[in-house]
Amino acid sequence: MTEAVLLPGLAPSNHRAVGEFMVTDPYARRRVAQADAVLGRSLVDGFRTAGPAGNADSQLAFMVNCIALADRADQAGMSARLAIGPSFGQFALAAHLGVLPFEIAVELVIAFSDCEREYFRTRHTGLVTRFFYRLDTTGLAVVRRELTVRGAWNELSCDLDAGFAALTLARDAVPALDAAVRAIGGIPLYSLSPPVHSSAFGQLRDRCAEVCHGVDFAAPRMPVVSDHDGTLVTTGPGVRELLLAGIVRPVRWPAAMAALTGAGVRIVWVPGPSNLFDRLARTAFEVRAVNPENAATTCEAIDFR
Repeated sequence: MTEAVLLPGLAPSNHRAVGEFMVTDPYARRRVAQADAVLGRSLVDGFRTAGPAGNADSQLAFMVNCIALADRADQAGMSARLAIGPSFGQFALAAHLGVLPFEIAVELVIAFSDCEREYFRTRHTGLVTRFFYRLDTTGLAVVRRELTVRGAWNELSCDLDAGFAALTLARDAVPALDAAVRAIGGIPLYSLSPPVHSSAFGQLRDRCAEVCHGVDFAAPRMPVVSDHDGTLVTTGPGVRELLLAGIVRPVRWPAAMAALTGAGVRIVWVPGPSNLFDRLARTAFEVRAVNPENAATTCEAIDFR
């Protein structure tokens, strides 16, 4: 059966949940040490003191853990022939597939985070990305039409299947969105601030493109499925564009799922802290999750000393 590897998008992760894994698991210790060498300080210490809203260290810790778990999955017999890294997962994907050296991936996570923080400090301060559930395609169209009639600009940021989606819109339009969602049986969930995945953020994409200038993106060692439209990406510049496009294009998970199933994929490995994407993948695939909770039993530990 054809296998794929899914490097998951960013999910809430704190030191209390994964800190012990980062200092005891041999795969994680190796990657943390490499990240420390780039940072010139302790990633674990920075992650420990990250605020509840997260910062560059929490993002970096998530990526490092995903790559460490992908290392473990390789040793456990993963034989993926396709890869996908929805949203923030593109960073771990690039490092895991050899598109970027691990150290460069670390530097880009920090640089992109810095760009994002500075950009949203003064721009789009009134926008949020609002998630909701139990709304099919027709219902989503109804909600968006009602918002438009009210004069509330909105844009699709995530279509995550099973009625789970997100719109980016003004914070003061959220009550109207929630009311419209509830009126047709949907469930409003939570908001992200700063917002994500919108064509309104073209200048942020341009700033991040400048950060990538001069960075060599090598061809991935296996084809990558775009999380925007399901197309296959086989070149280094193509992966670079995926990384940047995630700033301004929505995640369209049904298109990605269709591409994987169309390629004959039946098993999907998900190395990373348990989150939304391993649950979404279970609707169509046999999922082999490799996470901090089950890492010790996934395969024999290797001493990297």
